[in-house]
Amino acid sequence: MNERTLKMYVFYCSNSIEPEQMAGGLGKLDGVTVKTISLPCSGKIDVPYLVKAFETGADGAVIVTCKQNECQHLEGNLRANKRAEAVESLLEEIGMGKGRMAVIMLKDGGVEQAIGEIRAFLDRVRNLPQPQNSSTNV
Repeated sequence: MNERTLKMYVFYCSNSIEPEQMAGGLGKLDGVTVKTISLPCSGKIDVPYLVKAFETGADGAVIVTCKQNECQHLEGNLRANKRAEAVESLLEEIGMGKGRMAVIMLKDGGVEQAIGEIRAFLDRVRNLPQPQNSSTNV
């Protein structure tokens, strides 16, 4: 189970991180297919967009927010947290279990700190049961 390639989505605030920084740090992850999505604010992420990531086979999703009290849109990082919690609840309800969503708030360590936390999250996701993707119509 630990040898499988993970599919991960990373959504991040473009006000806090440059695309090159995120791509450079995540390009060094072995055994992981990463799709990075830049947002004008982490608070712009919505529940259907996160759910779509899992519908397309994601093993996990991460939202990287700006530093606390530094959101240019006032409470964007708080909205991102609430939406991640809602999706985590939905994932548990449909049988995928908890632990597939993470919100990482930037701190003084910047992108390097966020990449380190993403790596730790990937290790946790790798040890979760593999999600069962169903192609049946609901």
